[in-house]
Amino acid sequence: MSALDSKVAALVDRPHDDDDEDALIAELEEDEGGLDAFREQRLQQLHAEFTRAKQMRNSEHGVCTEIKDEKALMEITTSTKLCVVHFFHSDFGRCRIMDNHLEALAPKHFDTRFLRINVDNAPFLVTKLKVQVLPCVLAFVDGQGVDRIVGFEGLGYGTDKFTTADLEARLLQSGALVRAKVADGETAGPVKDKQEEEDDDDDWD
Repeated sequence: MSALDSKVAALVDRPHDDDDEDALIAELEEDEGGLDAFREQRLQQLHAEFTRAKQMRNSEHGVCTEIKDEKALMEITTSTKLCVVHFFHSDFGRCRIMDNHLEALAPKHFDTRFLRINVDNAPFLVTKLKVQVLPCVLAFVDGQGVDRIVGFEGLGYGTDKFTTADLEARLLQSGALVRAKVADGETAGPVKDKQEEEDDDDDWD
């Protein structure tokens, strides 16, 4: 697919009504001025991107989906171009923090499937992928693992207070996301309570 025009990308990436393509077209035309040479190309790109986004969202893209069966998880990761998988345990506070950030990213990055699986439901994958510390987030491109985030390693300044933009930047670097869509410093809402603040990286056996 050819590179998306920056104006079209900015319009599509902004929060908007998923069914109101006409409003986006009107906004693009308002801003076009005398650039008639680009007008038709941008309108075509806007329509194509809007239609593609809608199709992706209708096929479970745009949400962070919990998968209960590890075989189903393997099938999705091998058949989907871009995939981010969170191995979690419901008792671990840091997993809830990671979930919060992934749930904020999923609707913005509809090109990527965001999945989560409880480690109790994935004994084979936990062993095969050597998942020992939670949260553990694996990024896949064309079924191949391209990145592994263990705990909150490499996010922000090494504390629990990393931002959604920090996580997006890391996943962009690995190629699991298409383009930046989160404002610098933007973060998901807090999910911590006193007990969670006392948690260190959660070892899981």
